[in-house]
Amino acid sequence: MKRTVRAPIHRAGARSRTARALLRSALCTLSVGALTVPAATASAAVPHPSAAGGPAVLQARYDLGDQAFTPPAALGYQGRAELAADVYYPAHLGTGRHPLVLMQHGSWETCADAGAEAESRAAQQARDRAEQAGDTAEAARQQAVVERASARLWAWPCAPGTAPILSSGGYDYLARALAARGFVVVSVGANGINATAAGQADTVYQARAALIERHLLMWQRLARSGDGPLRGALTDPRTKAPVTADFRGRVDLGDVGLLGHSMGGGGVMQEIADSSRAHWPAGVTVKAAFTLAPTATWDGDPVTRTPFAVMWGTCDQVNTGSFFEQNSAANRAPIYKYTLTGGNHAFYNRQWSPSSGQVASRDDALPGGAPGTCLSQYDDPARPQRDQPRLAEGHQRRIAADRVTAFFERYLRGRTDRQPFLTGERPFPGEPAHVVTSAYDAGA
Repeated sequence: MKRTVRAPIHRAGARSRTARALLRSALCTLSVGALTVPAATASAAVPHPSAAGGPAVLQARYDLGDQAFTPPAALGYQGRAELAADVYYPAHLGTGRHPLVLMQHGSWETCADAGAEAESRAAQQARDRAEQAGDTAEAARQQAVVERASARLWAWPCAPGTAPILSSGGYDYLARALAARGFVVVSVGANGINATAAGQADTVYQARAALIERHLLMWQRLARSGDGPLRGALTDPRTKAPVTADFRGRVDLGDVGLLGHSMGGGGVMQEIADSSRAHWPAGVTVKAAFTLAPTATWDGDPVTRTPFAVMWGTCDQVNTGSFFEQNSAANRAPIYKYTLTGGNHAFYNRQWSPSSGQVASRDDALPGGAPGTCLSQYDDPARPQRDQPRLAEGHQRRIAADRVTAFFERYLRGRTDRQPFLTGERPFPGEPAHVVTSAYDAGA
C-alpha cells in the first residue's frame, strides 16, 4: 500500500499543495546539531564538517583529456567530452569499503573568458536600446556580436590561454560533507556535453548517463585491482603531485549514489530510469539518487525501482523538478521532493553563484517588487508570480547539505534514524520554519 506524506518543515502532517506541471525551458549531513543556521549568518559560507573537528577530507583530481569521452555511437549524439573529475575522500580510508557518490553538474558556460563576457553584456544592452528605438539593423548587428561572444564562452576545448570553468568543483561543500562521513565522492566534468548539446535534446540525457557509466567503470577497475585509466592519474589539485592513496578494496561499486544538478539532474534521472538499468556496468548498483533543480524538459522515462529525491526552489526559472509527480503513481521505491521558498537555480553550485566572482556567475532569479524578494515561478495560472523571501546563497546550500548527507546516509549506509528528517516529520536543527516543504511517497 502506497503512503504519501506532504508536510512543511516544522509542521509535519499538514498537506502542502502539489507541485504543478513542468515549467518548460530550453535552458538547459545530517549530523544532528552540527548544522545550526542562525538567521543572522544565513549568507555565510557553509562550514565543512571537517573544518569543525570532523574527520579529515582529502581532495584529488584526474583529467584524461578534454575530448577523451565519445558517447556510444548508437545514441547518435555528436560531440566529445572530457573525462575529468574532482575527488574527495576520507584521509584515513581504513580497511573497509566506502560507498561511492558520483556527482554531475548541469549546463553552464564552459570557458572563463572575461573579455567575451563583457563584450556580450555590452552588446546585449546596445541591442535592447536599438530594439526600443526601432532600429532593426543595429539590433541585428549587436545580436551578431552577442552570438560571437557566446561562442567563446561556450567553446570546448577552451581557446589557448583561457581557463575552463570547472563547474564540477562547485559542489565541494556537499562533497566534503559526504567525505567527512565516510563516502568517496567523484564530481565529474561535463563541459564537452554542454558545448555540444544544442540541437540534440532528444539524446543529451542519454549522453550524460553514458558519461556517468564511463566514470563508474573506471572506478570499478581502480577499486578492484588498482589498474585501468585511473591508475596513476590522480593528482593533488594544488601541487599537481601524484596522489598515492590506494583505493583497491576501499570503494564499493555495489553501493553507489548519484547526484545531479540542473541538466546533470536530468542525466542522473535517465541513469536510474527503469529503461537504463540494463546498461549499468556489471557489478555496479546505483542504490539512490538526489537531484538539485533537475531539468525534466525532454526525456521522462519512468523511475520506479530506485529511491530518489528532488529539490527545487520557488524562484527557480528553469524548471519545477517534476520528476516526483511524473513517477509517484507507479513508484515502488521511496521518493522525496523538497520545495525551497525563495530558492534559486544557480546557488547550488558555488562556481555559478555571484559570490564566486567567476566568469558567468549570476543570480538568475527574477527580482521581486520589494527588497530581499524574488518572483515565484510556479507554472500554474492559479499561482501567479508573487514576491517570495529570497534565500541567500549560504542558506540554500546549507539546506541542500542537510538533506543530501541525510539521504545518502539513509540509502547507502542504512541509517534509518535519518528517515524522519527526510520525510519532514522532524525539523533539521537550526532551520527556520516554513522555508522547506517536504513531499514523501513511500512507494508500493
